[in-house]
Amino acid sequence: MSKTSLPPSGTGGEPASTGPASTGPASTEAAGAGTVRDGRVRAVREFNRVYTNMIGLLRGGYLDSPYSLTEARVLFELAQAGPAGPGGSEISALRRSVDIDAGYLSRILARFEADGLVTRRRSDTDARRRVITLTSAGEYAFRGLDQRSAEQVSGLLDQLTEAEQQRLTAAMTTIREIAGPRDRPAAFVLRPPRPGDLGWVVQRNGALYAQEYGWDASYEALVARIVADYAGRADPREAGWIAELDGAPAGCVFCMRKDDRTAQLRLLLVEPAARGLGLGERLAAECLAFARQAGYPQIVLWTNDVLSAARRIYQRLGFELVDSEPHHSFGHDLVGQNWRLSLG
Repeated sequence: MSKTSLPPSGTGGEPASTGPASTGPASTEAAGAGTVRDGRVRAVREFNRVYTNMIGLLRGGYLDSPYSLTEARVLFELAQAGPAGPGGSEISALRRSVDIDAGYLSRILARFEADGLVTRRRSDTDARRRVITLTSAGEYAFRGLDQRSAEQVSGLLDQLTEAEQQRLTAAMTTIREIAGPRDRPAAFVLRPPRPGDLGWVVQRNGALYAQEYGWDASYEALVARIVADYAGRADPREAGWIAELDGAPAGCVFCMRKDDRTAQLRLLLVEPAARGLGLGERLAAECLAFARQAGYPQIVLWTNDVLSAARRIYQRLGFELVDSEPHHSFGHDLVGQNWRLSLG
């Protein structure tokens, strides 16, 4: 890491003082900054110690295998490149993926080749390049490591409560987002609401609509009533979904009964950090699939014209605008819209 040069303490053309260090405010602030930084360094190092012990990196062979952690990572990267044949990984790309010295990688690959785990061949597109592929034995070795790794992590998670698992995976996601590469694909799952999720739905709706549209607390009150109705009825023809992105809630939607023949899509929400992943459309599509399965001939929704991103989702899914009407709600003049879709 490069060092930043500090300006001299003198002003104008005067030389910097060479006397004793000052004990004034500037020195106190610098000392305080150093103390804060030292504390952060200690926190990172302590995390490293805990994590390396937790996954057994100090026990010699990784996962009780004959391979080191680095060798196991090389096997993993080769497995992601595909089986022998058209797949494989160029050595230069492999070195960038694992970020290790070229000589060290060469020794690992030589050992793998001697053990019959990999083969080398010239690239089909550039004869100057060498491509590495796993053999059947290499794929078998990888599958064993992959299974043991999954079992190890599953065992660790089994020791935690559901709330602790969510906190842990959310914290790991934060670390990866801050310190890791920025171009990784995001993975999300849809699941039913768990205890505490309905409170999250109310809080995030109130906070996001206040932040993005300036809506007042009357909107949060409306959401609270909708959520209370959903929770209180326990209707088998109603359902809700929480979108979980890398272990943390990132969106929601509810399918509720308007009448015996009509479902209503309500409270579609996607967190700002999760937008652009197709999450909103996936939530809405899940709602439609449930409504069809529950036997509703049609589904409706009410929205406002300022919510253009949501409106585009509804249009792509086949909803048609029935009518619109100006109204004053949530502290603003708005235009409400009613949309409908036949499920026949």
